[in-house]
Amino acid sequence: MPPTVKPVSEADQPTAIDTVVLAFAADPIARWTWPGSREYLTGMSKLVRAFGGNAFTHGTAICTDANAGVALWLPPGVHPDEEKLGEALQSTVAPAHCEDVFATFEQMAAYHPDEPHWYLPMIGVDPAHQGRGHGDALMLHVLAQCDRDGVPAYLESTNPRNISLYLRHGFVALGTVQAGSSPPLTPMLRRPR
Repeated sequence: MPPTVKPVSEADQPTAIDTVVLAFAADPIARWTWPGSREYLTGMSKLVRAFGGNAFTHGTAICTDANAGVALWLPPGVHPDEEKLGEALQSTVAPAHCEDVFATFEQMAAYHPDEPHWYLPMIGVDPAHQGRGHGDALMLHVLAQCDRDGVPAYLESTNPRNISLYLRHGFVALGTVQAGSSPPLTPMLRRPR
């Protein structure tokens, strides 16, 4: 039986954020950005709130059973809070990486579709629950709406291990984003079916 998907309740927001932080603990971009464990836990938590926080505000943050998996989808016309994002990065990223981190975000922006689209800034499954269909359930939930509405979906894969999940769901790679010493990330677009 596939995991059940539901909106993240206000009371569950801290747990949902923790799930995303856990899910990205071995992510190449996240750990390049914050190599130390304390830096990572602080920085990633702030990034999740700034980069995907508007999904909570707009009711488009979704989770699977017991917050084992979380996706922070931004509907058409809703964007990450750029001011909070800049503050989060500026206050947590080591000065030696700051220029490359900001350059990476600038390159990411160049790939975003101009047309209305659903944007997935963050999706993650607690490592203790990976491989059990949580990621698929979180993708299918919103992609079905994209198909009904005739709207594309867009994301950036920060981990090469996750690209196969996105390809299975109809995303195609648009290119590669890399700045300075950063690991590469892959912007991906899915046209509605």
